[in-house]
Amino acid sequence: MLYETNNPPRLPVKSEKFMTAILLQGREIADEIKREVRDEITRLSEENGIRPGLTAVRVGEDPASSVYVGNKVKTSHELGIASEHVHLDADTTHGELLQIVQKLNARDDVDGILVQLPLPRHIDEAAILEAIDPAKDVDGFHPVNVGRLHQGVRSLVPCTPAGVIEILKRSDIDIAGKHAVVVGRSNIVGKPMAALLLRENATVTICHSRTADLPSITRQADILVAAIGRAGFVRGEHIREGAVVIDVGINSVSDRAFAAELFSEADLPKRLAAIENRGATLVGDVNPKEAIEKAAYFTPVPGGVGLLTVAMLMKNTVDAAKTRRKI
Repeated sequence: MLYETNNPPRLPVKSEKFMTAILLQGREIADEIKREVRDEITRLSEENGIRPGLTAVRVGEDPASSVYVGNKVKTSHELGIASEHVHLDADTTHGELLQIVQKLNARDDVDGILVQLPLPRHIDEAAILEAIDPAKDVDGFHPVNVGRLHQGVRSLVPCTPAGVIEILKRSDIDIAGKHAVVVGRSNIVGKPMAALLLRENATVTICHSRTADLPSITRQADILVAAIGRAGFVRGEHIREGAVVIDVGINSVSDRAFAAELFSEADLPKRLAAIENRGATLVGDVNPKEAIEKAAYFTPVPGGVGLLTVAMLMKNTVDAAKTRRKI
């Protein structure tokens, strides 16, 4: 809904002395969360004799999935979580994957089950996710956990939206009473993001590809979250002066002319070098050059929200271990 009052709550407008946005770097916050997780794992071991366990299941040879799972398993080991990686051939059947999930559900030493998406087309993703024990659903995708989130009941929640909330809170950015606009309605980010912002007492509007006159709505946002999956889609015209802009998108850009539209003169040479050497550079759903000129705070890509996703997965695994054992 839109504001109906003449004096909606607003974050302070940028001073003319500070004409570029403050970058909300994700690494420091992610490292802080991981330190807290490591300390909690140590406490659980010393006081309860418990070591949380996480199993990641990957099907096929998708390169991005391989990197993501490898990073999650590596971080688990670093923090003291007992982790394992189950890698299955691309021709694994739906029934075979279902049996593996059911076996993991039955194992007491496994507190978190992560089935890396996307799965091959012949496997029903929804059915596999629903087969995971909700108490071990550290991705927060099971319908039971989704329902609990929307009811305001304690649950395991999707890691990326949870990471956004951590960025805001640990950067001392007020959420309560603010107008938050989420651009994107996916089950992985957009919808749970809106639910978490509501839980923090924000007034929330969800926009999407069918929203009429999108800029007129996004310009009302104190907190603007972009999660639409289109490189540089959110531009200066979408942003109110002094807003907080959270960029959840991760997109590859290989066109040099498009890159010149997205990046400042200071940043462009590095980005063009990435295109030359690696074939592409990463950009979010927000045009960073235009956002930095209007926002008060902005999360860069890379280096922003993405770093929080793995940290929140680790936190979810520890929370699952404690909840399952009623600690």
